Amino acid sequence: MQSGPEKGWERKIIPFLTAFLIVLIFSGGAGASGELYFTIMHTNDEHSSLVPRGPAVDYHPDYRDPTVGGIARVATAVERIREEKKAEGEPVLLFSGGDFIGGAPYAWLTLEGLTPEINLMRYMGYDAVVIGNHEFDYGPDNLADYLKKAGFPRANRYIGVLGSNINPPSDHPLTEVGIEETRILELDNGLRVGLFGLIGKDAISVATNTGDVEFSEQHETARRLVGELQEEGVDVIVLLSHSGVEEEKDLAREVPGIDVIVGGHCHTALYEPEKQGDTIIVQSGALLSYLGVVELAFDPETKEVRVRNGETGRPFLVKIDDEIPAHPVISSALEYYTDRLNAVVERVTAGHFSDVFAPIAYSPHEVPRHPRMAEAPFGNYLTDAMRLIAEEATGKRVDFAFQANGNIRGGIIPGRMEQTEGLISFYDLAKLSSLGMGPDGEPGYPLASVYLTGEEVRRVLEVSAFLSEYMGDTYFLQTSGLRYEYVPERALLLTVPIIDLPVPTTRAVVSAERYTGQGRQTNRDEDYEPLERGDETLYHMVTDLYLLTFLPMVGELLPQLELIIKDEQGRPVEDIQETVITLEGGELKTWQALVEYAASHPENERGFSGIPIYYSSTAGRIVPVSRLSLWVYPSGAVIVLIMLIGGWRARRKRIKQKVNWYGKV
Repeated sequence: MQSGPEKGWERKIIPFLTAFLIVLIFSGGAGASGELYFTIMHTNDEHSSLVPRGPAVDYHPDYRDPTVGGIARVATAVERIREEKKAEGEPVLLFSGGDFIGGAPYAWLTLEGLTPEINLMRYMGYDAVVIGNHEFDYGPDNLADYLKKAGFPRANRYIGVLGSNINPPSDHPLTEVGIEETRILELDNGLRVGLFGLIGKDAISVATNTGDVEFSEQHETARRLVGELQEEGVDVIVLLSHSGVEEEKDLAREVPGIDVIVGGHCHTALYEPEKQGDTIIVQSGALLSYLGVVELAFDPETKEVRVRNGETGRPFLVKIDDEIPAHPVISSALEYYTDRLNAVVERVTAGHFSDVFAPIAYSPHEVPRHPRMAEAPFGNYLTDAMRLIAEEATGKRVDFAFQANGNIRGGIIPGRMEQTEGLISFYDLAKLSSLGMGPDGEPGYPLASVYLTGEEVRRVLEVSAFLSEYMGDTYFLQTSGLRYEYVPERALLLTVPIIDLPVPTTRAVVSAERYTGQGRQTNRDEDYEPLERGDETLYHMVTDLYLLTFLPMVGELLPQLELIIKDEQGRPVEDIQETVITLEGGELKTWQALVEYAASHPENERGFSGIPIYYSSTAGRIVPVSRLSLWVYPSGAVIVLIMLIGGWRARRKRIKQKVNWYGKV
C-alpha cells in the first residue's frame, strides 16, 4: 500500500473537493465571483389571446402550422426553462407587463363572471402582473368583480396584482380585492426582490372607462416606492410598467434605483434590452408571440445587476410557434373556456353563430389593416359592414360610417394550410373589433345611428386629420360612403406655447364627395356628389357608441370643430344611449355587423361566403395630396410686409438724410 506525502495530499484534498461541490450544488445559482444568479421570464399585452393566431383557423395541435402564440404553448416554454434552471439551482420569476384582458373574444367571458386569463396565469406560476389600460375595458366595477371571482385578495399568496399608482375611491370595490402597491419575493438563493407596478400616462389617456379611479403621477410614485423598498432591505428592484418604452426610458432616467423594468403597452418586441443608466428595460411584443427571458446576476458587494444572456447564448425572446407543443393541462382548461365562449356567442347572435372556430367566410387574399394613418383595406371592409348592416337593421339609408384605427385590432388573414386555405373563422373576424361593451352589459361596442349636417361631416374629417397628426394613428378615422382629399401638413396650424394647446387649421380637407350609389362603395364618378362646406343638409351616420361619445368632446375644446349629435328630425340628442341600433331585440355590436357582413357575400364553389377582391387593396376613399402649407400665405404676406416696412424705413432714412443735407446747405 502506498504511503508518504502523496497519500497525505489525497486525505487533505478529498474533503476540500467534497465541500466545494456541496457549495456549488447548494449555492442557489451563485456565480464563481460570488454573484447570485436569477432569471426573469416575462410577457405583456396578452389581450386575452389565449389560442394561437395568424390565423387561429390554421392551428392544429397535432400538425405543423404557421400560427404563433397560444397560452398553452407559453406554458410549455415556461415549464421547460423552469426545469432547466432548477437543475442549475437558479431561481426563476415570471411577470406580465399588463393588458392581460381585452382584445380577443375570450375577454367576453369577463362579463359572464369567468376569469380565464388570470386563472391560467396563476396555474402557470406567474409571480405578479400589473394592471394596464385594457383591464378597464369593462369599467372599474367589472375589474373589481373579475379579481374577486378569481379569488382575490386571497389569491395574492399565489400571484400579485400590482397597481401602485391606481387610486380608487375609498368605498370602491377595487379597494377590497388586494391590488398591491409593492411586493417582496424571497428567492431560494437568498435574494430579496422588491416589486412595484405602474400604469403610464399614455395608457391612462386611452383607457376606455376608469370611472372615479384616480392615478398618481408616475415619477413621484416611483421615487417614493423605490425608497420604501430600499428601506425594506431588498437586493433587486423590479418595476412592472404598462407605459411603453419611451415613458419607461424617461422614468429610468429620472428615478434611480430601479434595476429592471418589465414593460408593456407599446407592443414592442425588444430583441435586446434597452439600457438607461443602470436600469435594464425588457418587453416581449404582444399577444404571446414571444416569451421574454432575461438571465441576470446580482453582485452582493457592488449591489449591481447585470445581464448574462450574452454569456449563455440564450435569446432574450423565445418565439412561441409550433416548435413548442401545447401544455396538456392548460389545453384542457382552455377547452372549458371555449365551450363557455361558444354558448355566449350563440346567445348574443340569436343562434346565428355557435362555434367560434367554425369558418364563416372565404378569401384568397388578405384584407390588411395597414398602412398606418391612411386608408386601409380592412378599414373599408369594416366601415362598409357597419354602414350596410346598419341599413338593414334600421330600414333607412345610411350615408356615412366611421371607425377609428384605435378600435381596429388587425386585418383579415385567411387560412394558409392545405385543409384551411382561404378560410376565415368567426374568431379571426370578431377579434378585430371586439373591444368594449354596450349599455346592455353584453360584449362589444354597439353601433349608433345619428344625423349630422354636411358641414359637420366635413368637420369629422378635419378631426381625423388633426388628431392623427397631433396624437397618432389611433385617432385616424376609416370611412364608408365618402371619398375625400386632404393635406396632412395643413391639419395643425400651431401649438400655443406654455399651455401646449394645439390649434387646427380646419382647412386640411380640400374636397369631399358623398357616395350616392347602392351597396358597397364603387369607384364610378357618377356615383358621387360634392359635399360642400356650409352644407346644412342632414345626413345619416353610424359609428360605434364609444367613438360617438368621444367626437363631440373635440368641439368642446375646439369650438371650430363643434359637432351636435342630432336625431332624424334635426333635434339635438339628449341621451346618447338612445342612438344605439338594435337587432332582433339586442344591441347591434360592431363585431356583429362585421361577421354578419362577412357571411352575407355570394357563396363560392366551396359553399362559403366569398369576400370580394375589391377589399384586397385600397379604393381611393382617403387621398392625401400635396399643397402649399397654409403658413405659406401668411408667411409670404409677412415677408412682403417686412420688405415694405424695410423699404419705407430706407426711404425715410434717405429723405431724412436729404433734409439734413439741405439743412446744412
